[in-house]
Amino acid sequence: MKLSAALLCALVAVQAAVLLAAAPSAQAGELQVGYYGKKCKGLENVVKWHVIRALKANRRTGAALIRLLFHDCFVRGCDGSVLLDASYDNPHPEKEAPVNIGLAAFDLLEEIKAAVEDRCPGVVSCSDLLIYAARDASSILSNGHVHFDVPAGRLDGFVSKAEEAQAELPDSADDVQKLIANFARKNFTVEELVILSGAHSIGQGHCSSFAGRLSEPADQITPAYRELLKYKCPQGSNPPVDNNVRDEDYDVVARYMPGFTSRVRKIPDFLDNSYYHNNLAKIVTFHSDWTLLTHKEAFGHVKEYAENGTLWDEDFADSLVKLSKLPMPAGSKGEIRKKCSVINHRLY
Repeated sequence: MKLSAALLCALVAVQAAVLLAAAPSAQAGELQVGYYGKKCKGLENVVKWHVIRALKANRRTGAALIRLLFHDCFVRGCDGSVLLDASYDNPHPEKEAPVNIGLAAFDLLEEIKAAVEDRCPGVVSCSDLLIYAARDASSILSNGHVHFDVPAGRLDGFVSKAEEAQAELPDSADDVQKLIANFARKNFTVEELVILSGAHSIGQGHCSSFAGRLSEPADQITPAYRELLKYKCPQGSNPPVDNNVRDEDYDVVARYMPGFTSRVRKIPDFLDNSYYHNNLAKIVTFHSDWTLLTHKEAFGHVKEYAENGTLWDEDFADSLVKLSKLPMPAGSKGEIRKKCSVINHRLY
């Protein structure tokens, strides 16, 4: 018996509706520390083993994991939507948004997911694995000073749209008032904006993300640092550049900022309060970092965390926990993906 195209489309639509109706919903209130204690014993040790191995091979991967946590949770809540590849259902996913340039560590998360599926098939979400991995990266990069227990029980979302990421994520060229308004929409305070910005003590940004800084005046960026950035960003190219000048090549720093060479770090990507010292000295990469100095409350917190690294360690951990609790949009459905880059079933 031959079915008409219209009937086939109707049957597919019905199947998609049934799948979505059967899919559970996840509420932030359901998250629990130790959620997988009986469901998948030893899960956190599995994640940590893979993260430690990855960071031994390439320490930059740790910064990539922490960035992924923020870029996932700030859009549609912590649902693993940033991990999805382009597909029929999501032709232009979040990872394609310009604001998401340079996102990495996707392969590591797939590696962790495969190991966890072998151990506990169909139990642990990719969104939870990302939080665990970013937590472990934070701890390793801070020499254990940043650590927190992970409330878990998230589901993986079905939707990933580049235009949503572009609209919701803060831009590196934003002024302070726009940043404050953006974070307030997610129920974050001015202080928490300053705290989370401290993650720019690690990682890299592309030249296109701070192009405006190359022509900003001396009261916004130290001229010697501006010249260093110009050297790192030759016209017509868009390479990644260290967020923290302390992680720059020693010879480059000696050429442009000879008085700063004693602070160049032998080990890059150390998660600490150096971002706040750099900001006060106007040697930060992004306009969105410098602009914090133009707001009275934000400026006060920049000074506070420059003076008290231990306080920042504790507050950064607390802010990551709060970030990890951002819920999926009301009424959203979720699943436990088999692979982090694809949903289990086509929806349409």
